[in-house]
Parts: sequence; structure tokens; C-alpha cells
Amino acid sequence: MKNADLPLGVFDSGLGGLTVLRAVQEALPSENTIYLGDTARVPYGIRSPEVVRRYCFESLEFFERQGVKLLVLACNTATSVALEDVRKRAAFPVVGVIEPGARAAVKAGPRIGIIGTDATVSSGAYQRAIASFSPGCSVVARSCPLFVPLAEEGWVDDEIAEQVAQRYLGGLENIDALVLGCTHYPLLKAAIGKVMKAVPLIDSAIETAGEVADTLSRQGLARMTGGPSEHRYFVTDKPQRFSELVRRFLGRPVEQITQVELT
Repeated sequence: MKNADLPLGVFDSGLGGLTVLRAVQEALPSENTIYLGDTARVPYGIRSPEVVRRYCFESLEFFERQGVKLLVLACNTATSVALEDVRKRAAFPVVGVIEPGARAAVKAGPRIGIIGTDATVSSGAYQRAIASFSPGCSVVARSCPLFVPLAEEGWVDDEIAEQVAQRYLGGLENIDALVLGCTHYPLLKAAIGKVMKAVPLIDSAIETAGEVADTLSRQGLARMTGGPSEHRYFVTDKPQRFSELVRRFLGRPVEQITQVELT
């Protein structure tokens, strides 16, 4: 029997997935959520595909024990490497962050830009997803690795952020949309927008939240009650740094963060 009161699971290798969690919580305020950040083993981008898949399977087992009704892989590396394998093992729907952003991008026009970490750009995952939705699109991809530490330091809308954005994004103006292909990047929308001017920015976090809502509706799993929702947070390393940075990503503090072992 389907139980709509079960929580949604949101998984990331660290902090970036909190932008997806925030979008999900804003779009679906009645839903209960569980966030897991594998902070002891971040970043995933430097790991082999086999190791990333193993980490994702271990996180899947955690969410199975928690009893979730849907899982979001809120990590571009995990989505690009392990989404289909996790879907095969899971007894509940699994949503990634790449397809929703790619689907939104092709609606904007045939010339699409993608920015992300080195691992995401080199994986070609966004390029393949865009080609599957619209084979005639032209795609230009650039890695912007400094955006991640800028987001975590809170330097998101100042001269430093704008100068870095100008250095990375100069010459990308002749596109119909720019996909923010890293979950940290929505925090830098203001600086990126100043450089890109009229180019629409595709926020994969917002698009993923929309896909979660659609999936819950199709599966008859949406929580309709007006009662209060519960949000729980777990990490695999000491919670102190996570606790210090969570306000930047969620816009509010979190009272309790629990450390867990996955292996």
C-alpha cells in the first residue's frame, strides 16, 4: 500500500544538494524530507565510476532503512555515473538532476551552454541528455571549478564572484540558455546573470523539484495533508562545518544534524 506520509530522500556527496533540497521544500511544503550528505568522502568528482556507484548503493541502503517514498540524487556526478544502476536496485522512484535541466534547456532554443565541474562537463552527461531530447541542438560546455569554493565561502555576489564569472563565461553570450550544471551554482545566479545579461539561466535544482512534484502526482504519492512537515539531516563526517554552511544554502539554520556510517 502506498504511504504518502513517507519522506522524500535527497542525497548528495556534500553540501551542494541543499540547493535541490531547498527547491523541493519550497515547491512541496507539505512533504517530509531526509537529507544525506556524504561529507566524509566528498568530492565524488575525483573518484572512479566504480567507486561512485558503490557509494551511491550504500546511500540507497541508508534511505531504504529510513523508509523513503522517492529518492533524489542531488549530485551531478552521482547522477551521471549511477542513476540508472540505482533505479534498477530501488523499490521507489529515483530522480536525478541532469535530465530535468536538459529538458528545460531545449525548450529555450537550439543553442545551449552548460557550466559545471570538470567531472560533470567531461562526463558528457548533459550533452547526451540534451541530444536525447533534441538531437539538433548545439552545445558548448565549460568547467567552472572555482564557483564551488566561492559558494561555500559565501562570496556569491561581489566583485570577486563577478570577475571569476567573467573569466569563465566570456564569449558565451551567443546562446539561448545556460544550464547551471552544478548544485552549488544557483547561489551564484546574481554574478552569473550580470555576465550573461539576457541569457536565461536554467536552474537544475528548480527543474528537479518540478520533476519530483510530477513524479509524486503520477505515482499517487503526494502528501496532501496540511499538517506540519518534518525535515531531518544526516552527514557522514562531523556535522560542524555542515552546520556552519547550511544557512547559506537553505537560507535558514538547521537545529539537529546527525552523523551516520554508511559502510
